[in-house]
Amino acid sequence: MRRIIYRLGSHPKRSLRFFLCGLALFALSVVLIALGYVYQAWLQLPGLIILAIALGVAGYGYLGIFANRFSQVLSARDSAKATAKKAFEDFK
Repeated sequence: MRRIIYRLGSHPKRSLRFFLCGLALFALSVVLIALGYVYQAWLQLPGLIILAIALGVAGYGYLGIFANRFSQVLSARDSAKATAKKAFEDFK
């Protein structure tokens, strides 16, 4: 499980780029859906298709950002555990 988390979080800038692209696609899909509601109904179909793609891209980016943060927490916990173990052994 750690290997997956570290692999997903290994490129935080790329994950942020995916998230922002998904956010931009989401905004485009909202505009198309709103235009379809006001003007032509057929504009809603591309809006819904783009919405599904946008949610996938933004979700993947957010998962990478979360994995990066979580891997930092795991690394800090492991180093704190090693430090405490070394201090305990030195105390004996």
